[in-house]
Amino acid sequence: TLNGVGRVLKAQRPETKIVVCEPDNAQLLGSDIAQPAPVDNNTASHPSFKPHPMQGWSPDFISGLVDKAVSAKYIDQLMPVNGADALKCARDLACKEGIFTGITGGATFAGALQVAKTAKAGSTILCMLPDTGERYLSTPLFENIEADMNDEEHEIANSTPNYRFDTSS
Repeated sequence: TLNGVGRVLKAQRPETKIVVCEPDNAQLLGSDIAQPAPVDNNTASHPSFKPHPMQGWSPDFISGLVDKAVSAKYIDQLMPVNGADALKCARDLACKEGIFTGITGGATFAGALQVAKTAKAGSTILCMLPDTGERYLSTPLFENIEADMNDEEHEIANSTPNYRFDTSS
């Protein structure tokens, strides 16, 4: 996504600023430390990596594709994102907007909110959430969500006659 979107936006709309978010406690790009060379044909772990809740974001190395985007100068800003903020934003998106995204989507949205705080009036901000919450059902993202619907949720479900969850038809 970073390479493809970055390449096209920089060619078609060079004024576009691309902000890359990464976990605040595992800033591989933000560390300014180069990716170590492979050892015995295996990708070496980056010295700045630490475990973080954004599964799918920032493995323990800088991938060749990300390195390519850095070399091409597609990235205008790095934005560190806190794991707790990522979880909160993912939950807020689900509860308040009906957008069922994962932890990485929440992290990206948390970064976009930070960008929005300092953006000029009239700016357009695109926040891509190419993730779904379905793969995070057994993670801390849903640790406070009961498996069964409560009374309020049953009432909401029953309020839509043609889309009932308590009947087979």
